[in-house]
Amino acid sequence: MPHDFDKTVLDNGIRVVTKQVPQTRSVATGVWVNVGARDERAEEGGLSHFIEHMIFKGTKKRTALQIAKEFDAIGAQCNAFTSKEHTCYYAKVMDTHVDRMLDLLSDIFLNSIFDPAEVERERRVILQEIRLLEDTPDEHIHVLLAQSVWGNHPLGRSILGTPQTVTGFDSNTIKECFSRAYQPERIVISAAGNLEHMSFVESIAQTFEVVRKGDNFPERIKPTMDWVATTHPKDLEQVHICLGTKGIHTTDPRRHACALLNVILGGNMSSRLFQEIRERRGLAYAVYSFVSSYHDTGLLGAYVGVDKSNTEEVLRLIIKEMKRLKEKPVDSSELKNAKEYLKGGLYLAAESTSNQMTRLAHNEINFGRHIPLQELVNELEKVTAEDILTLAQDTFQHSAVSPTLLGPVDEEVPYEEILTTL
Repeated sequence: MPHDFDKTVLDNGIRVVTKQVPQTRSVATGVWVNVGARDERAEEGGLSHFIEHMIFKGTKKRTALQIAKEFDAIGAQCNAFTSKEHTCYYAKVMDTHVDRMLDLLSDIFLNSIFDPAEVERERRVILQEIRLLEDTPDEHIHVLLAQSVWGNHPLGRSILGTPQTVTGFDSNTIKECFSRAYQPERIVISAAGNLEHMSFVESIAQTFEVVRKGDNFPERIKPTMDWVATTHPKDLEQVHICLGTKGIHTTDPRRHACALLNVILGGNMSSRLFQEIRERRGLAYAVYSFVSSYHDTGLLGAYVGVDKSNTEEVLRLIIKEMKRLKEKPVDSSELKNAKEYLKGGLYLAAESTSNQMTRLAHNEINFGRHIPLQELVNELEKVTAEDILTLAQDTFQHSAVSPTLLGPVDEEVPYEEILTTL
């Protein structure tokens, strides 16, 4: 009978966590580093993301082309991403190609040379990525909201950096940051699929144990939050609105109530915002709520893209729905449906080895332990309507709301007056 979870700590402190899923033919593996954009100094904005790109651009024994060809030759789904607090390099392959996949992952992670010529080429790519983000208003608005709420704190900066910071990076800058940030105690290797734990550990132990501890990594500084209305005029077809309120940190005991509150507010098609703004009134195509949780802080908010003439009405409707949630408990059927929605998402996601690999890493990084799926479901079931009401009352306060607007904004809209109705 396979174990639900296995963990081994290498001699240098790197943690290896796996889950055996023998009924599959795939193995998904991620090398996670508990370092992201919030760990950068001001002049380093975008450096974690730049490193992520450069990892694939050549090692001591493989060129960038050879890396791409070898991943393709084993049918790997391979990529990487950088967030505010993490960087991940991952690959998913058939169980017959695990050894070759691990050889490739370990090589790019441990032996990248950060060649100056490749740095120059990739700089141009990242500058285009920054421009693409600025040309994608429904994504850019979230960056602007973070800037409004967190200001000069690293959480308030774009993960991609700015053209000014990215232009200043060179090969030596990247090498120094990589050496300083990628310390073994911050690395988690997670895997899920048709594998055997000790065999997996033996395949990577000797290679990854070469990572040596560096100087103490600076502690993350908890940010303060500013609640102001900000407008960003731009010639667009729509006004894009992000309305941010107080959220919760990643390990907050109220996280299960917050997940349910988010679903009820705007997390699916039957949610209050979706039904009121899109279905009943036809005021928007895209409307949803979201939760962004970090190590020590968080945001709960709503997004909508609307015609300029409907800006004020939609803002008032968002505030109205938030106010309803803090004035009256949700009824039992609405709460039950929200729980079933989240449970369904959890169980469906568990059918993917990639999602299971991700859950393993998140639990290890954030909680230091494995959280079985049934435990998570049990915690969701315990949440009451009173729990959600209390959270809403703490979260939705007119003095702690930050509306951010991008597009053909109407300066005549009484933003401050609307917020006072919450």
